[in-house]
Amino acid sequence: MAKVCDVCGKKPIFGHNISHAHNITNRRWDPNLQSVRAIVDGKVKRIKACASCIKQGRVRKAA
Repeated sequence: MAKVCDVCGKKPIFGHNISHAHNITNRRWDPNLQSVRAIVDGKVKRIKACASCIKQGRVRKAA
């Protein structure tokens, strides 16, 4: 399953772990996705939204 926010499209970014001895290994930073029951086009739907979208009020939660 893709780790992409259904609201803003935020997805993982890639970089490196760098140790004190400067050994480099690949790593990725995933967005903080939450499964939320939200109102989309007037219907209740389960979506994956990042925490920043939920905090900013971009997601209208279903009761």
